[in-house]
Amino acid sequence: MTIINSIFQIGLTLFMALTALQLIRKDDWWIRMSDFPHIQLTVLTLIFFLGTVFTCKYIQWHEWFLVGFGAITLIYQVVIIYPYTTLSSKQAKDWSESKNGQSLAIMESNVYQYNEDYHLLVEQVEKYDPDLLITLETDKKWEDGLSSLEEKYPNTIKLPLDNTYGVLFYSKLEIVEHSIEYLIDDEIPSIHAIIKLRNGELVKLYIVHPEPPSPTENYRSTERDAELIVIGKMAVDSPYPVIVAGDLNDVAWSHTTRLFQRLSNLLDPRIGRGFFNTFHAKYRLMRWPLDHVFHSDDFLVKNIERVPNIGSDHFPMYIELSLESKKAQRKNGSTEEFSTEDKEEAKKKLEKVKE
Repeated sequence: MTIINSIFQIGLTLFMALTALQLIRKDDWWIRMSDFPHIQLTVLTLIFFLGTVFTCKYIQWHEWFLVGFGAITLIYQVVIIYPYTTLSSKQAKDWSESKNGQSLAIMESNVYQYNEDYHLLVEQVEKYDPDLLITLETDKKWEDGLSSLEEKYPNTIKLPLDNTYGVLFYSKLEIVEHSIEYLIDDEIPSIHAIIKLRNGELVKLYIVHPEPPSPTENYRSTERDAELIVIGKMAVDSPYPVIVAGDLNDVAWSHTTRLFQRLSNLLDPRIGRGFFNTFHAKYRLMRWPLDHVFHSDDFLVKNIERVPNIGSDHFPMYIELSLESKKAQRKNGSTEEFSTEDKEEAKKKLEKVKE
């Protein structure tokens, strides 16, 4: 065994172990954080797998074992992220000019509370001109920094906080009703609102920003997972078309996010269109999608893109949807069925967070 071959084997073993953590259904932060760098793990596994394949002499049994399990790991990794590539079919259908729905443009941005480049976000809002603007991690300084937008966005819901969980919501459209809910934690709010579109149609909007699993925030993902489950239950029971938007502090392909989708029956416009990695804006090689917009099958997708950096650690997201007069998606565009096992898992999550 050469030194180069040893390096490839050790590296491949490490990346296999990190991938295996994703299969462990535990809420510990260091386990759940393994979901995040899945793209990076896939690339590194491929590099070290090929390095191992071409430098092994295949004399010892463990070499065959490592190559075999390396191939299985690589296949698993690709299967998980493939739906979020442009090679996959789109879960939410594209809008076409033959459709006559009502457009709704949304920009959402985790501004990073300590970022003071308020003008950069204002510039992007002026450029994209969304109907709804959602800003997260906003405190009183951010409220003051965005005050120039209020002429264009007369309807607002403001909850500036100093704990990095403040929310400022700006709307050109009428806010028929709204509430500020503390679903899991008394310091972490979510906004639930009914928005009236220009044609009079009503849409239910949930703005969420659950706590992430991390050594500095929460030692487990239980609270984040439970909040997504509660929102999912509300979404599936809503009599209105639904949009869930915000920094979910979870990646699109994680077990928890996919459980949320099955429960809520909401569609992910990323599927078939790309990763649209929003975090971390300052580290090109360490990015993954944390900021999301999920929607019911009443909508078609007109446009989705990542907005240029505004000085935050997150890129903003922009999406333009079209609300159709009837269910817009074909049956094969819907999410997977919410199973008995899913129901039991969701129940246990909610029970655990009350302990």
